[in-house]
Amino acid sequence: MSTELYNVADIFGEDVFNDTVMQERLPKKVYKDLKKIIEEGGELDLSTADVIAHEMKEWAIEKGATHYTHWFQPLTGVTAEKHDSFISAPLSNGKILMSFSGKELIKGEPDASSFPSGGLRATFEARGYTAWDCTSPAFVRHDAAGATLCIPTAFCSYTGEALDQKTPLLRSMEAINAQGLRLIKLFGNTTSKKVTPSVGAEQEYFLVDAEKFLKRKDLIYTGRTLFGAMPPKGQELDDHYFGTIRQRIAGFMKDVNEELWKLGVSAKTQHNEVAPAQHELAPIYAQCNIAVDHNHIIMQTLKKIACQHGMKCLLHEKPFAGVNGSGKHNNWSITTDDGINLLEPGKTPHENTQFLMVLTCILKAVNEHADLLRESAADPGNDHRLGANEAPPAIVSVFLGEQLEDVIEQLVSTGEATHSLKGQLLETGVKSLPDFMKDATDRNRTSPFAFTGNKFEFRMVGSRDSISGPNVVLNTIVAEAFSDACDVIEASDDKEKAIHDLIKQYATENQAVIFNGNGYADEWVAEAERRGLPNIKSMVEAIPALTTEKSVKLFGKYNVFTKDELESRAEIKYESYAKALNIEARAMLNIAKKQIIPAVMRYTKTLADTVIAVKEAGADAKVQEEALKDVTKLLGDAKKALAVLEKVTDTAAKKEEGEAQATYYHASVVPAMAKLRTPIDALEMLVDKDVWPMPSYGDLIFEV
Repeated sequence: MSTELYNVADIFGEDVFNDTVMQERLPKKVYKDLKKIIEEGGELDLSTADVIAHEMKEWAIEKGATHYTHWFQPLTGVTAEKHDSFISAPLSNGKILMSFSGKELIKGEPDASSFPSGGLRATFEARGYTAWDCTSPAFVRHDAAGATLCIPTAFCSYTGEALDQKTPLLRSMEAINAQGLRLIKLFGNTTSKKVTPSVGAEQEYFLVDAEKFLKRKDLIYTGRTLFGAMPPKGQELDDHYFGTIRQRIAGFMKDVNEELWKLGVSAKTQHNEVAPAQHELAPIYAQCNIAVDHNHIIMQTLKKIACQHGMKCLLHEKPFAGVNGSGKHNNWSITTDDGINLLEPGKTPHENTQFLMVLTCILKAVNEHADLLRESAADPGNDHRLGANEAPPAIVSVFLGEQLEDVIEQLVSTGEATHSLKGQLLETGVKSLPDFMKDATDRNRTSPFAFTGNKFEFRMVGSRDSISGPNVVLNTIVAEAFSDACDVIEASDDKEKAIHDLIKQYATENQAVIFNGNGYADEWVAEAERRGLPNIKSMVEAIPALTTEKSVKLFGKYNVFTKDELESRAEIKYESYAKALNIEARAMLNIAKKQIIPAVMRYTKTLADTVIAVKEAGADAKVQEEALKDVTKLLGDAKKALAVLEKVTDTAAKKEEGEAQATYYHASVVPAMAKLRTPIDALEMLVDKDVWPMPSYGDLIFEV
């Protein structure tokens, strides 16, 4: 653990080839040309790229770097990289030259057929390209391999299709920029030159002791516990949330922060989350593309630093049954290059016409594309998480709070909003404490898409997923809503009246998606159905939203995805779901057959021997016999359930890959897994702890 003192301001961004470094090291013209491309787009000529590459290499070598890598985000859910050293051909004197060209900076060529492509690439057509994303700064990463220059890149096929998370994200940002500028121009803004989505992604995670982790094959293979009985204490006392951070965890967090700050990630908030052994880290907002890259850096850093502290970081959405799962709350807003937040309502939102237009456009976007938003957060782990323990339900709705809901109701009922609810004085009742003004709106932790002051918080996203997908959807559906509004307003002779009428129309037509109540209540499920809101309960049910005629038209119109790219992503998601469930099912079979059932059988022999010994001693063996009977019955139940799981898993593997196979895993394998878990978890509560072959929940979440 690092113990040296440091000033955050001094170390922040020291390992990033950021704007300050570029200004210092690049010739003025080169710097100016690069900045123009970063801000406005365009193509970098090779001679300019050579200068940038040389200075980037020299800077990286000064940081100790020996290799560089094109750091990209294929459709595996994690980042990928291939390392090349700066060494060029040996010189005649036996020395070597360290070089890095503009061509090497701009383009790389990984094997595209070895990554998920959904049929876009095959082994006989394997070429793919990585292309430098100059809008996200390069950085030097220090780890056991030494120092490596990491260059954020996009990844596409030889024929141009996006095979990654970054390319469609950049396309969606261009879409919302174009349509956002159109909209604000109609409100008289002629000075802003760019509209950018800003994102702050909260990251939840669990920490467990590494030694105990290595004794749990389910955690090793799948990232979650497939078996496990709840300990006597869980999270019911709410004593872990915001509790004092234990010293071992505090040391871990200190080192995480230090590394992230050096990499330019503005890690700000850290605290204990609700479940025992669960924690959260949240950065300050960044431009959407950079925020996505930073979140990948955060996940990698959490895992790396955890190992250094003798722990393992679990990013699975539901590593433990019965306690909170982990999410990644995606806080999203829209800002201009000159600092205007389009989601800032001001003190009197009923008078802020531009805000109301933006707000009702977003309501329209969410209402019309709730299925796509739900799909963007679909993940096998999220199937276990959504709808319980502070995770939002699977029904997409929008929480606006009392103030904005009141404004919307005024617009719908009368066509005019004449007032806004004000925050009132909060009286604590304690003379020594100050009274202060409370917000006009409470918060709703059960809402999937909640307005929280000057941003929307999309709370569905899974903790290990890239936030790229959700932001691609958010950016694109809002761009479409902006475009639709602009088409109407621009065609009108009375733009002020057109804006007024459109705000009322959008508020009226999309009221159904607004819900400020308890998203966990059974009544809400019935009410949502009455309103016509989709209730998509699983990943398998969510995936078809990608390839509907509506989605193909939407993404095609704004050049975010082609039809082929959407179909390939659907295929990849069906395949990844089936593979994830197959691994989980076979891990359950392996653990049950090779570890748990043999251990329980040995324990039944011990019980049987005890029964005989007690009887031979002339004592009553009724208690021992009942214990043997209970364990034997559960063992029999487990054997039956194991046979069923083995059969359906084998059947699933023979199904044709794609939707049919994924659907079978969801419909048949998942219930069979649950039926096997039930008797085994019950056995854990009966079998001697010294005999049970793996650490318990109590060992994992309370002893770290």
